[in-house]
Amino acid sequence: MFNKYSLTILGVLIGALGGYAYYHFVGCTSGTCTITSKPLNSTLYGAVMGGLLFNLFEKK
Repeated sequence: MFNKYSLTILGVLIGALGGYAYYHFVGCTSGTCTITSKPLNSTLYGAVMGGLLFNLFEKK
């Protein structure tokens, strides 16, 4: 099972790291931004986007 979805799982991990890094380094100074106001939101958003992006490159 891991081999079948390994690229998607890698994308989720990289996306989560990227989402948290975006929160940490850029973030939202006013606190009103929906995605970047909390680290959990930006990490989950990055994980979803990374998984979707890397899933495009998996062979079916």
